[in-house]
Amino acid sequence: MPRLGRPRALLFDWHGTLADTFEAMYRAVDEMLPELGALGLQARLLPPGGARLPEHEALVAHVRANRGLPGEVKRARRMSRTEIFEILFGADAEAKHVAHEAFDRCYARHVGEVLPFEPGVRAMLGRLRAAGLRTGLLTNRRRALFSGELRRVDQGGWQDLFDVLVCGDDVPRRKPAPDMVLRALRELGLPAGPEVWFVGDSTTDAIAGNFSALEDLALPPLRRA
Repeated sequence: MPRLGRPRALLFDWHGTLADTFEAMYRAVDEMLPELGALGLQARLLPPGGARLPEHEALVAHVRANRGLPGEVKRARRMSRTEIFEILFGADAEAKHVAHEAFDRCYARHVGEVLPFEPGVRAMLGRLRAAGLRTGLLTNRRRALFSGELRRVDQGGWQDLFDVLVCGDDVPRRKPAPDMVLRALRELGLPAGPEVWFVGDSTTDAIAGNFSALEDLALPPLRRA
């Protein structure tokens, strides 16, 4: 791996990176998955043999049979809702959009306490800002839901720690599509490249932050929710 130079900006994921909202997230997924039939999504689950990995195949089969997540997935608390929907629906963008919209409705009923993912996160962000680095936050959350979480974490005071905030309903496609990264770059006035780092916790974030794949993409027009 080549040695990385000093970045000009750092973009962060929210859930599982800066903040811990696992409890509400899994409750919302548990409420949403039994609605797959009513949402027209049961028939759009990946067919048997369609998943990339054996563990993904097992997850799709379990959800198809039980309309819920396996207990071991919830106990591990490692998988985000975006990763779950990517596994369940693959390349079906319309199905994933419907799933995200249904999740957001459920999540609004369960969101509560928002905790920093680790002690010292707020201080770390402050030190980055003091060092002259630009910072951004990219989340698949709807802006209305995310704004409330940002106000509650650490009893407030995080709003001024970021130069740019991009939410799932600010762009046509959520992560792992590159739209949110491109939107953040445009607002920061920076090109994609090794001087912009994206810090996340999932393959979804890794795919969205693959700057080498983004360099030739045109920036989409700004869209406000």
